[in-house]
Amino acid sequence: MQEQSKLIQEAAKKLLEEKKVDLVVGFAQGSLPLRSTPYFARTTAEADNLIWDEYCENNLANYLRKREEKVAVVAKGCDVRAIVALIKENQINRDNLYIIGVPCQGMIDRKKAKKQVGGKEILAAEISGEEVVLKGKGFETKGAKAELLYDTCQRCAYGNPVIYDQLIGEELSAKEVSFAEVEEFAAKSAAERSAILAAEMEKCIRCYACRNACPMCYCQECFVDCSTPQWISKRANSAKDNLIFQGVRVFHQMGRCADCGACERACPMGIKLSLLTRKGVKDVKDMFNYEAGLNPEDKPVLNDFTTEDPQAFLMKE
Repeated sequence: MQEQSKLIQEAAKKLLEEKKVDLVVGFAQGSLPLRSTPYFARTTAEADNLIWDEYCENNLANYLRKREEKVAVVAKGCDVRAIVALIKENQINRDNLYIIGVPCQGMIDRKKAKKQVGGKEILAAEISGEEVVLKGKGFETKGAKAELLYDTCQRCAYGNPVIYDQLIGEELSAKEVSFAEVEEFAAKSAAERSAILAAEMEKCIRCYACRNACPMCYCQECFVDCSTPQWISKRANSAKDNLIFQGVRVFHQMGRCADCGACERACPMGIKLSLLTRKGVKDVKDMFNYEAGLNPEDKPVLNDFTTEDPQAFLMKE
């Protein structure tokens, strides 16, 4: 990772020195263990702070919408999928964007790491090959990196950026897309699914971290913020209202969700939002053989129509 950080810094400096971009959006070292933070470098000196490691979890496409200046972004596979989707929605001007692509093998889940050390405070973490060494007061624990990755990263099949202007690192081997957890959930009875969703939604504190972390959630006014009409309660004490909020989010993301998992990673309550979001991703893939952000050339699936499209929603006479 140190080598990749150095190459990213060199690429950023070159772009800034040659005035090909005004800004490089990437990651810098976080102030806490197991964290890296989004970082904006406007000078070559600031470019020295750019890094790449197993904690660069934020989807940086969030910072690219409607920018007037020329921008470079350090982007992993899921970031680039969101960028492609946003380009199609005229939220990003490709002519003003330089993509420094980085093949991604997954990011470390802090909650899994904390669980591994029995909830103790982690004061330092080191990556040693395929192991993660977690250190705190009176303990030092080793764990397999692959087991500490976010669930979204473990099942991700698109670690390679689908488009880029410069690639840092070697491309990864192809993987098959898996929806095993969605299929397992769908196999349960309606009552069981309802009970699981109710339990998940009861955790929601309506902080909207999920919405804010999502690069595809950019409506100027979200329906939950409307007061005329007021679609749902402003408070989070109703699991049904919380489910309506998440349900509408999923419908709004149909054919647009880049399946990056940013919403679930941002949730402070640990809600399994992917049970809903990935159901939408799977349904669109099954019905239209389409996954958002993979092909820069095709039309967004719900902006297109052919007579061969599935029409199961039509009522028969």
